[in-house]
Amino acid sequence: MEDSTQNGWPTIHFEDGKFTAREEEIATEFPLTVMINGEEFATIVCSPTDLRGMVIGFLAAEGAIRNFSEIKLMSIDEDKGFAHVELYKPLAKVAEMHSKRFIGSCCGKSRQFYFKTDVQTARTIMTRTQIKPDACIRLMKEMQQASDDFQRTGGIHNAALATVDKLLTVKTDIGRHNTLDKIYGQILEERISVKDKVVIFSGRISSEVLLKVSKMGIGLIISKSAPTDLALELANDLGITTIGFTRGNKMNIYTHPERVIGAAPPPE
Repeated sequence: MEDSTQNGWPTIHFEDGKFTAREEEIATEFPLTVMINGEEFATIVCSPTDLRGMVIGFLAAEGAIRNFSEIKLMSIDEDKGFAHVELYKPLAKVAEMHSKRFIGSCCGKSRQFYFKTDVQTARTIMTRTQIKPDACIRLMKEMQQASDDFQRTGGIHNAALATVDKLLTVKTDIGRHNTLDKIYGQILEERISVKDKVVIFSGRISSEVLLKVSKMGIGLIISKSAPTDLALELANDLGITTIGFTRGNKMNIYTHPERVIGAAPPPE
């Protein structure tokens, strides 16, 4: 399936006082139901790309697994929209923390905030990685340019895993949370070291987005959009550098500016 756009939707376009008929590419919305040990766990509305990685990252972010090695078997039936996961642990232990629910692709309250699992899985970040301001701006531009789907539809979010020098992988999805789960899943499955990594992100930095970055063990997030106050409070507590409104040649550094070279005075 690996295609996040639908071709040829008939559209009436208005520009400069004129109407014209044309066909537009539209972002595809795909519901994927995650089954754990034969029982329904959640349904994720997503883009139908990188589904394996997204499921792995989602399970880790939700506290169902800590490591990829906890998954015994996994298969994805794209035609029927199911991901079948068999864990080594019994489902009863998973069910103690989670209830079956629908997880939407939209922003805001479509996802529940679970303090218990967040406390168990969020990490304080101690990375010493530093980045130059122009590198933040360059990486954001490169991520946006690397997403063909975004260029064609404008209806999806992007997230990238990067070093301070280059992009390593770019994920796209209609749900901003899903892009991070896809990155997290790749980190776990491929055992990617995160000590010197940065997350580049197109969406708003909410508290849940910030917690996902913390769970990955990454200490810097650079976003095109704005943060929320709770996200910034968590970032301060968890040691994460939060950069928002990275557009053109501008950006705002909200927390832990010592990781951005030149943004904070050297210690006395």
